[in-house]
Order: sequence, then structure tokens, then C-alpha cells
Amino acid sequence: MAGGIEIAFEPLTSRGSGGDLVVFVGDDLALSGAASEVLGRQGAELVARAAMSERFKGKAQSALSIPAPANVEADRLVVIGLGSEKDRAKLDWTTLGGFTAGKVGARKARVVLDWPGFAGSARDVADFSLGARLRSYGFDRYKTKKKDEDEDEATAALTLLTADPTAAETAAKDAAGVAEGVVLARNLVNEPPNVLYPEEYARRVSELTKLGVEVEILDLAQMKQLGMGALIAVAQGSAREPRLVIMRWNGGEPGEAPLALIGKGVVFDSGGISIKSAGGMEDMKGDMGGSAAVVGTLHALAARKAKANVIGAIGIVENMPDGNSYRPSDIVTSLSGQTIEVINTDAEGRLVLADVLWHIQSTYKPKAMIDLATLTGAIIVALGQDIAGLFSNDDDLSAKITAAGEAANEKVWRMPLIPAYDKAIDSKFADMKNTGGRHGGAATAAAFLKRYVNDVPWAHLDIAGVAMSSTPSEINRSWGAGWGVRLLDRLVRDNYER
Repeated sequence: MAGGIEIAFEPLTSRGSGGDLVVFVGDDLALSGAASEVLGRQGAELVARAAMSERFKGKAQSALSIPAPANVEADRLVVIGLGSEKDRAKLDWTTLGGFTAGKVGARKARVVLDWPGFAGSARDVADFSLGARLRSYGFDRYKTKKKDEDEDEATAALTLLTADPTAAETAAKDAAGVAEGVVLARNLVNEPPNVLYPEEYARRVSELTKLGVEVEILDLAQMKQLGMGALIAVAQGSAREPRLVIMRWNGGEPGEAPLALIGKGVVFDSGGISIKSAGGMEDMKGDMGGSAAVVGTLHALAARKAKANVIGAIGIVENMPDGNSYRPSDIVTSLSGQTIEVINTDAEGRLVLADVLWHIQSTYKPKAMIDLATLTGAIIVALGQDIAGLFSNDDDLSAKITAAGEAANEKVWRMPLIPAYDKAIDSKFADMKNTGGRHGGAATAAAFLKRYVNDVPWAHLDIAGVAMSSTPSEINRSWGAGWGVRLLDRLVRDNYER
């Protein structure tokens, strides 16, 4: 079970008792053959009368709840609208699953996945189950006042009635693994920083070994020996030592170059000496959303036994003000040997990523690298909280990520990387500055990262707007969204599995 819901699959001819019965209609309010059989001859008339009374038009993402007819073994009939034929043609099954789960709530329900013109595959039904699992997620582990015992035991349970339940159940096992990955990412982002400090974060990631992921954890001494001066500088003001965690999923051909996923893991970002204002600083526990997406993706790939070689790497630090903190005007030396003049200690994520990017490309020779980071507030100004910024040195990789984002409904928008942005981070005293100033902040941050990438295809996803406190959706009511897991899983599935 992932996301607090139980899901089963049965044939369309199955009958049950109690709970809700869910059927689907278009804007013509016509019932499918299977729904008509369940509801009987009076079913269509009952829906039509109730729809007229409640002004229900069958529009997409609308619902009508009525008492179940006497001949149907159910407590309540829930009719969900799918809209016009055009709406149904572009139906997002994951969203539909989330919407349906939202209407059912913590109840038992049978869902008749059938409607006129239905052409859903087993994968579509699996995506429906994924949406239902994600919608049911909640994070209340620190609440001492729980619901009463009866409500706690009322776990949501959906029985999906479909034409091929065996195929749907098989496909849904993969979807359940992806749901687990998203839930893991959400849990990590939602945790408070006094609980999820670097050492504890690394320990939790090590639990992926149970799924067959190889996990290596580098401590401060090991990072010093390697020469990770940029990452260490960010961490030196904190009482908590940093960690670098490398995850390896070897599901592809032996010796085949891996895809590398790299995440920014700043478990709390005070801004350091360039301290942030108090308003909203509590949200900076989510500044590790990029790393959470990487961890969640490795879980998803391992859970569904993806046939690909994928490396995940996360630099975990806490950025705090202290007598030992790095300062504006400090010059630090990165693992690459390049020197960085610190202009603003709140531009810390790029320093962490710089050393991790360099280490991964030098050590593992990946076929491509993708980093994810809650890097800049500037990307929120540019794109809002519904879409992530994409920067890349490779058109093919950029196109693959964009397509995967469209398919997973975790959308990205490609942003420019031009020489002017690179010039903006030139320093009078070192090889580069860690910020290019106020204008084009997301782009100059990406230009900084690009200096730590050689010839390997690379993409940077700035997810500051979508990883936390993003716009609620039918599949997410959580502060931590777990954004990126479904996109990256889809990217691997479509492009890197053998």
C-alpha cells in the first residue's frame, strides 16, 4: 500500500456490496454498457433526473452524488463527468484517478472503468491507480491529536472494475513503485530540519539497499580528501557535518554508461551570513527538494526493476550563520580546481552542485547528467509555481525531458543559456563569482553550473516553484510535492531502458 489506500482489480462483471459505486459519463450523460448493467434499466433515467435537479452537465472534473438505487448493492452512487469527446481524447488518467479518489474520500468504493468510446489500456488503468494513491497522501506524523479510532481504521479502498484486470494489476505494480517514490520524496521535503539533518538524511537514503540500490556515503573527511572545497564551504557554518550520497541502480547492461541524476540537498537554508529575512524562512526546510526527487526516483526505478543503469547523487548540507561560516568576499576552490568568489552566501546551492557534478562526471563517465535544484527565486518570478525551468547544453536531451514532462504532467519550459549570462559571473579576483546579480538570476545560476560540465549532455531543472508550496492539484494536496519523480521515471522508461 502506498499513499494510504488499498486498490484491487476485478472484471467489469463483478458485483459487490456497500460503499460507493462510481460510474463515468460524458457531456451527453450516456452510461456505458457495464454501468447500465450494474444500475439496471432505470439507471440512465435516475442519472438524468438527478443531473437535471443538480444542474450536472457531465463536464470534465465534475461529480454528482446521489443515493444508490434500491436494486444496487451500494450506499451511494457517484457519477463523474468526463466532458466532451474532445475532452475525453486528451484525458489524463492520473488526474482522473486523483479526482475520483478525492470524491470518494476515506471510503470503500467500486469504480466502473468503462464509458462509451472507452479505449483505455492496462497502462491507463495503472495511471488511474497512481493518481488515486497520490491523492490519498497525507503527512501528519507530528500531530498528537489524531482522528478517533474508527476514522483511523477507515482506510480508503478502491476496487477498479476493468475489462482486463490481470493486465491492469500487472501494470499497476510499476505504478505503485512510482507512487512509493513520490511519497518518499514528499516525506523527505515535509520533514522538519531538526529531524532531517545531513547524517539522518544519508541514513534514510541507505535504506534503498533493501531494494537493490548500491549506496555509498561520503563524510566530511572523505570530501576534504577529494577536494570538494565549494560544498564544504557552504556547510562549515553548521554544527551538522555534510554528506555526499551516491546511489547506483544497475538494471541495464553491465558496463553501459549510466544516466546521472544529481540533486541539491540543502536541508535548511538560512542564507548564511547573507541571512534571509524572517518572513517565510520556515519554508527553507524544503531547499532539498531536488535531492528528494533524485532519491524518490531511485526508489521508483528499483521498485519496478527498471532495465537501466542510473546513478543518483545528492550533496547534503545545512547553510547556517556562525563564526565559522563562509563569508561574502571569500574565495573557495572547487573540486574542479576552479576558484569561486563568494558574493552572496545565500547563493549556496550552486556551490554544492558544482562539486557533485564534477565528481560524478569524472568518476562515472555518465551518458548524460540532469541536476534538480530549488535554486532560485528568480525562476518563480519567471514561470510561477506550475512549471519548472529547464536549462541545457543539449537539444536532444532537452527534448526528451520536455516530452517526459508533458507525458507525466510535470511540465518544464526551456530557458536560454547565452554567452552574456556566462560573462555576468566573471570575477575580478577569481575564476567566477557565485552570483551574476539580480537580473536574469535563474539563467546566471545555470551558467555557473555549466562551468562544471564538460562535454557530457547536461540539463539543469530549477524546481524552486514546483517542489514545495506549489499549486494544489487533483493528485497533490501536500506542501512537499515530490515533483520530478514521475518526470524522471518517465524519462528513463521512454529513453534509457533496454
